[in-house]
Amino acid sequence: NEEESSPRRYWLMKAEPETRIEKGKDVKFSIDALQPVTLHKAGMEVFRNYGARNNLKSMKEGDLAFFYHSNCKNPGIVGIMRIDRSATVDPTAFDPKEPYYDPKSDPASPKWFLVHVSFVRKFARTVGLHELKTYAAGPLATMPLLKQGRLSVSEVPKVCWDFVLGLEKK
Repeated sequence: NEEESSPRRYWLMKAEPETRIEKGKDVKFSIDALQPVTLHKAGMEVFRNYGARNNLKSMKEGDLAFFYHSNCKNPGIVGIMRIDRSATVDPTAFDPKEPYYDPKSDPASPKWFLVHVSFVRKFARTVGLHELKTYAAGPLATMPLLKQGRLSVSEVPKVCWDFVLGLEKK
């Protein structure tokens, strides 16, 4: 099986931990919200740009992702989650009551996908964006977060993954 033999890949996925109302629903999602739903396998959806979509479709079961809190007072990497299921169609794209409904998305030819994730662990401390940027010209030069900051899902090179894990211990 090709999926079983392919090496693990590493990702960064952003979520907003603070309240933001879209169509009457609070769309906040934090590492603390992920932890208790691990047994039910949370679906990480609501990524509505093509770069994020393409990255979601590249994820495989067993890959790992940094959980990144964005659009908040202290943005940064706050933990790790595991990809438990490769990309599946995001049903919220077809539901007009959902905050991220896309009237142009067709169930017969879906545009939007989600992956199922589970909590691995919360970092002992937030590795903040400001701190990460101090290494942008060095060990984190190839980290997409620091080059394409608006991308909500990005692959993380293994060398950057390992470096960030070391930063957590500082």
